[in-house]
Amino acid sequence: MSRPRINTPNARPRGGVLAVISLLMIGSAAIRIGLEAGPAFAKPAKPEAEHDEPAPSDTRDMQVLLTELLRREERVKQKEDMLRERENALKIAGQAIEMRMAALEEAEESLRTTLALADRAAEHDLTRLTDVYQNMKPKDAAALFETMDPTFAAGFLSRMSPDAAAGVLAGLSPEAAYTISVVMAGRNASAPQE
Repeated sequence: MSRPRINTPNARPRGGVLAVISLLMIGSAAIRIGLEAGPAFAKPAKPEAEHDEPAPSDTRDMQVLLTELLRREERVKQKEDMLRERENALKIAGQAIEMRMAALEEAEESLRTTLALADRAAEHDLTRLTDVYQNMKPKDAAALFETMDPTFAAGFLSRMSPDAAAGVLAGLSPEAAYTISVVMAGRNASAPQE
């Protein structure tokens, strides 16, 4: 059962209201498009090249900046070159020092060897000379020791056997024997006891 539709004189048809609202919305959209698109259509389009080119003052600033950067780069290159030269000079100096140190070490070793040979030769000579003095007659050896420096004579007497040294000392004058004995006794007086 459907209800019968009652037409009242004050009732409006529904289709008209929707049409009016639709027209208002379409008009509003057209006005918005016109307001927003109007300025875009009014300005002439600039060529692409004009957008890329900086203003003349910007060009001068960029030129100054570029010049300063190039100067700095040149200074940095000069400093790098100076540092490389110094590094090379230090390497050369280091190599020269190493060569000199090696030569000095070699010379030192050679000197040690020579001194050792000289010490052995001197010791050998002293031993032979001491043997000669020991084998001499005490009276003849005493005559030689009388003319020697007391320190030198004391060195030989201390190397001789006690019997041979006693024979030489007995043949010396009392002053010479005393002086040589004092030198011999004084040699070890300052040596540590323990």
